[in-house]
Amino acid sequence: MVFDVYKRGQGKYTRLCSAFGSALVVGLGCYQLYKKLDAWDLGLWTKTMVPAGLFVALGLLIFWLVNKQTIADFMIAAESEMKKVSWSSRKEIIVSTFVVIVLVILLAMFLGFTDLGFQIFFEWLLS
Repeated sequence: MVFDVYKRGQGKYTRLCSAFGSALVVGLGCYQLYKKLDAWDLGLWTKTMVPAGLFVALGLLIFWLVNKQTIADFMIAAESEMKKVSWSSRKEIIVSTFVVIVLVILLAMFLGFTDLGFQIFFEWLLS
């Protein structure tokens, strides 16, 4: 069948989150379409049913795509690879973030002083 769930239970969270994210984008797009149609004064039936029908059609397309064999196999493999990742601890992330912020500030100061030095040098040279 067209709307069967391929490999039910495998890659569940990846497929669920992908479908939810896609549905959110489609929903926001349909809401924007509703607002555009509202400005044209086409009548209540048209301005509500066109975005609703589009949302349902795109929702079915998202469901079909998430359960398509090639896409579902990719999502299943991606989820299994994410389980193999060794994530950094909270302390390591805090220390690394602090080091990056300090280095960015020091580099910005160095470039600022270098720019100021070149500005003073060229003003002296041209005057």
